[in-house]
Amino acid sequence: MNDRTVLAITGNDREHFLQGLVSNDVRRAGGRLIYAALLTPQGKYLADFFVAGEAERLLIDVATPLAPLLLQRLTLYRLRADVHVASTTVIVSRGTGRPAPAGALPDPRHPALGWRLYSDTDQSDNTDWEALRVAHLIPETGVELTPETYILEAGFERLHGVDFRKGCYVGQEVTARMKHKTELKKGLARVVVDGTAAPGTPIVSGEKEVGTLYTTAGDHGIAWLRFDRAEGDLKAGKATVRLAE
Repeated sequence: MNDRTVLAITGNDREHFLQGLVSNDVRRAGGRLIYAALLTPQGKYLADFFVAGEAERLLIDVATPLAPLLLQRLTLYRLRADVHVASTTVIVSRGTGRPAPAGALPDPRHPALGWRLYSDTDQSDNTDWEALRVAHLIPETGVELTPETYILEAGFERLHGVDFRKGCYVGQEVTARMKHKTELKKGLARVVVDGTAAPGTPIVSGEKEVGTLYTTAGDHGIAWLRFDRAEGDLKAGKATVRLAE
């Protein structure tokens, strides 16, 4: 996959260093993948990625457009820790075919998302990832996941991308408050779409804007909605939108 970049974190403090920054428990990355995010101190999304633990390093699988930002932020937080962060030539493959290639790891977000492999060759299959994402409400970097996103509104708890028992990390206070003190009134939802509308089309109820339509596949899509206003038939351009059951 040429749309992913793999960073490597080495050094004796690598696990402790990353544990204090990201939304999930890095200690569980040995022999398995974890899904996590780096947030701003205000709890908003900066980047999402997978972490894989190897004998002498942690691998971070991130969307290529976000790799420079993530590398910069991790280097900024390094301070005096015994860690080094660098890009690698590791290639990310993914697929849903069985059997999975030797060394592949299950995607932790949902069983339907198959496996990911880190190697020197691309072994990806021809899975229709857009359709799969829509079917299982999986947000994508740079599409549904943007700098204005709060990860709980994007479904990170359902996607196993946040741990509420791991202790402090950047943005943890806001995330924990959203979990324990409020009911989510807006976020991503799966919708039925009758007609066509471009990604980013506002969704309206009467004269009021209540959300945005993002990825579509067939007659379903992923939308960001204000749940208390998203009742009945809504409009996205000339398309009719309603919450999927």
